[in-house]
Formats: sequence, C-alpha cells, structure tokens
Amino acid sequence: MKLDKMIGDRFKERPSDCQIDSHALMVRGGYIKYVANGIYSSFPPLKRITSKIERIIREEMDAVDGQEVMFPVVMPASLWQETGRYTSIGSELLRFTDRNKQPMVLGMTHEEAAVQLVREYANSYSKYPFMIYQIQTKFRDEARPRGGLIRVREFTMKDAYSFHTSQEDLEEYYARVHKAYERIYERCGAKNVISVKSDSGMMGGSVSHEFMLLTPVGEDSIAICKECGYRANVEAAKSIVEDLRDENSEELKEVYTPEIHTIEDICEFLKMPLNKSCKAVVYQKNSDDSYIVIFIRGELEINETKVTNFLGCDIHPAVITDDCGLCAGYIGPVNLKVNGEYTVLYDLSLENANNLSCGANKNEYHLTGLDMKRDVPNAEYHDFAKIADGGICPECGKKAINISRGIEVGNIFQLGTKYTKSMKMTYLDKDGNEQTPIMGCYGIGVGRLAASVAESSHDEYGPIWPMAIAPWQVHLCAVRSDDERVRTAADKLYSDLQSAGVEVIYDDRNVRAGVMFSDADLLGVPLRVVVSPRNLDEGVYELSSRDKSLSEKLAPETAVSRLKELIEEMMKK
Repeated sequence: MKLDKMIGDRFKERPSDCQIDSHALMVRGGYIKYVANGIYSSFPPLKRITSKIERIIREEMDAVDGQEVMFPVVMPASLWQETGRYTSIGSELLRFTDRNKQPMVLGMTHEEAAVQLVREYANSYSKYPFMIYQIQTKFRDEARPRGGLIRVREFTMKDAYSFHTSQEDLEEYYARVHKAYERIYERCGAKNVISVKSDSGMMGGSVSHEFMLLTPVGEDSIAICKECGYRANVEAAKSIVEDLRDENSEELKEVYTPEIHTIEDICEFLKMPLNKSCKAVVYQKNSDDSYIVIFIRGELEINETKVTNFLGCDIHPAVITDDCGLCAGYIGPVNLKVNGEYTVLYDLSLENANNLSCGANKNEYHLTGLDMKRDVPNAEYHDFAKIADGGICPECGKKAINISRGIEVGNIFQLGTKYTKSMKMTYLDKDGNEQTPIMGCYGIGVGRLAASVAESSHDEYGPIWPMAIAPWQVHLCAVRSDDERVRTAADKLYSDLQSAGVEVIYDDRNVRAGVMFSDADLLGVPLRVVVSPRNLDEGVYELSSRDKSLSEKLAPETAVSRLKELIEEMMKK
C-alpha cells in the first residue's frame, strides 16, 4: 500500500486529553478516531493489527477443539431474565425496547446466548465435551472509559464457552485453554503478561484467572510473592496478618478524645500503633440503603469486592445522617446501636486481638483495652481486607508480597452450572438420568490487547510492533522521490516485495526525510528500508529495525531475500 493513499493523519504533538502513552500514540499515529465517550473507529493500521490478533486467536482456539460460531448483538430480555442477570446487572447492561414494545438488551457478554444455542442440541452425554467461540463487537456502558482502547464501552472480544459432564473434565480443559492463552500472548508479542487468580464478579463461578500485562499505568493491582511466585488480583487475594495478641488484657476504659475523628489522629493521641486499633468502615446497600458497619484493624483497608461477594449485593460508601444512630468518627463494636436494619461484619484481622483502641459510640470518646474475645464474644470473622504490600503470602506464609499494577488482557472462568441450571439445560447420562452440564468461559479483548502491546512496546517516537501483529512487515521510504534513480529503484523494490508476498507500506511522497521518518516511527513497522540518492551512490539500500537492534546495508539484488529471511526470524521470536 502507498502511504499517500492511506486515510488518516499523523500528528507531531501529543494530544492533551491522552493520559497514557498507548492512547496518545494511537491518536497521533492515525490508528483510532474518537466517536463518542469510550467509542472509537479504527483506521487501516489498527484494523490490520487487530485482524492479525484475531487470526492468532482463531488458530489457538481451533487447536483446542474450539468451533467458531456467531451470536446476535441484540438479544431479547427474556434470555437474561432466565438467569436473573437482567435485573442483577446494573447500568452497564444497555436495555431498550424495540418497535414491538419488546424489552431487549445489547450484548455485553454472551453466556445466555451460548446456552440458548446448544441446549436442545446437547441433550445426550455422547455430545460432550465441546467448546464454541466467537469474535464479535460488544457494548458495555462503562461508567469511566479511559486510556483509549484500554477501557472502552464498545469493543471487539473473543469469548468462548465450553460444556462438560464433570468437574474433572472442565478442569482438564481449563488447563488446556490456560496454555493456549499463554501461547496467544507470546505470539502477539505481549511482554510481561502473567496469569493471576481473580474474582469472578458478575460472571459467577468458583475458579477464575485473569491475564495481566504488568505496567505502571495499569488500573488493576496484583499481589505477587517474590518467594513462591503466588499471584492474585488484590480483589481475590486473601489477607493474612500476624496475631498481635498480648499476654495480658487491659481493662476496657473510656477516654475523652475531643475533636479527633480519624484513625491516624486517635492513634497519635493515644500513642498507640495503628495495628493496635479497631476502626469502623461504613457502607450502605444499594438496594435499600441499610447500613453495613465493618470493623477492621487500623492499618488495613477494606476490599469492597470481598464485601460485595459476601453480602451478594452492591454497596456504596455510607452517608451517615444525624438520625441513623451512628456516631461518626466514634463508632466501635461495643454497645453499637443503629436505627433501623443494619449489618455488622468483622474482619479476620481482629480475631483474637486485644488491647485495642476503638470508638465508644459516644461523641468525643474512644475506648482502650478492647479485647475482642471478651468484649465482643459473638463476633464472626471473615476476610474483608486488602492484601498489603510487604504482607504475608497466602501460599508460602512469608512476608514477601509485592503489589504491582497491570492491565487485564484476558480472563478465564470455571462457571459451573450457574447458567445451564437457571436456563434448564440438561442431558441424559449413560444411565438415562437427567444431568446439568458444567460450563467454562474464556475471554480476550482484541482492541485492548493491541493497545496493551503498544503500551508495553514503544519509545517516545511511536509503537514498536512485533512482527506477528505489525500492520505491515516492511516500511519502504523513498527519500527524494523526485530523483528519477530513487523513484525507479524504490518502485522496483516495492513491486518485488509485493510479488514475494511481503506486506509493505510504501512512502513515495515528496516530503522532507524528517517528516517521512517521523511517520514511519508512528506506524511502528518492524523493518524499514530507505532508498536515497546517497545510498544509491554506494550501490545499496539502508535497512534498520524499528527497535534499533539492527542496521545494515542491503545489496539491491539480495534485498528481497534478506528481508524475507529477517521477517521469518522475527516471526519466530
């Protein structure tokens, strides 16, 4: 393709509204065009990149016996009502009514559609196991789109669904897909992608993993053990703390603490460390605004995902009113009284703890000498805390947890019977008994993966695309195309490369070399060949790689064979 015919402009300056590098480079390089909040159109370079990612995904899904299908974008609400997700999912799910007054939804995920497709077909054990997948546009009305293609509302995704007759068969297949995902990221050139245990969220299921690309601009936090290699999203990682129980318990005393509200200030006032304090964090249920009071050790933070999963409902930070019965800044577990319906929860960090400070449920007063066993004997303890940097590893028990940032580029779930049971999908086993099949679910965001590769592989001038997904394999620059020798030589090389099956973008514009090379950097093509008067005087073409690891002179008669050799080598890498 000739560059002067390609739609889309390239820009020198970084857009002011782009917070992360991949977003800025994709706008500057003519990859994406803003349409609406979290919605973009793709120019040719990005379309070529995502098509190659999709081809790799298809090859790996087919290799694990996947069968490609296509589900509808628009579905009747009745499908989602069967599973209860029509009402349980919030405003992320776009609901509307068609011209016949029928409630419909715009697909953000397709578990319901997958079950609906095969529930009549898969009525016998002999038809199991199987996996179906699609690559399709979806819409999720994301509250806070950010980072260009990193978090969007409309996106292209590969989602796959497997069906099994036993948990053992699901686990075996789940492991196969896990390895296939590792191959996909390796082939796409996504550096620093790791698999971590995760929370299943709205998808359901008991076992799930996220594939995270480690980067400082990531929006997810990941707990990684430096000793044993344990890895988990902080939303799913168990928080383990040391037992700090003193040998002797002090007497419970009331202390006057005027104008002191925060846990840090009260600990400084009482001259006690944070880990010898009990703090209250208050939420309300979205459904009825009833209060949830959670007590946790002072140095720890609440993991809202754990609380939501435990309660089975969505929550929000509380608005403490004058008539609710709670004494803001002075809430404690002893003699706690709340007006109306409320829930009290206790984090595991408080179990067996003594000699703590806490609120006295009385304005401007705190308690010291709190012994949870003695003073709150009926408390039940659960894990509601975020795992902390430098914390104890749940796997090996060592203080070796490091919190890193990452971008989720894929996820896999063991769904169990959540969808098949609610949608009444059954089969007859060998003995003629009716059974419910077990499901797995496997997703990859195509556009997000492309943006993540750019985020992990770029310099200040543009992306550095790996050969396997680069928009073109060779970028041919004809410097001084008004020179007849340059024009003749470059045209011939362009024709020869095309005949040899090499993907080449040809820049024969009559522009300054600096402009030409700046555009080449923004397009990030792995190999660049320059034909110029100076090079032709030497009887060579100039070859360099986008990552600056290669620079050599090419003899015109061997240029095509050498380029094909390098392309093959870079594809293997």
